[in-house]
Amino acid sequence: MNTLLTRSTPRIAAFFDSLDRMLGRVENLAKIGRPMLNGERYLTDLELSQRLKISRRALQDYRRDGKIPYYQIGAKVLYRESDIEKMLKVHYRRDYK
Repeated sequence: MNTLLTRSTPRIAAFFDSLDRMLGRVENLAKIGRPMLNGERYLTDLELSQRLKISRRALQDYRRDGKIPYYQIGAKVLYRESDIEKMLKVHYRRDYK
């Protein structure tokens, strides 16, 4: 029996729903993934403050006090992801029980 397949057909509707979910995931990956410079990722102060859950003002204090490495090009401040990871490892403190 030949049946007309439309978007309202349950199997076709499920297929298109699955495609929509995949497209949403790909769009999310495109937002968070950025081209790297020489294999390195650079974060803005907003991105880093969100990741570390601290204020942008705290980052400014860390820069001023020489606690955190950064690059400044004009008014733009960037942090190399690998530098931040190293800094976090150096300042890691174990819980002593």
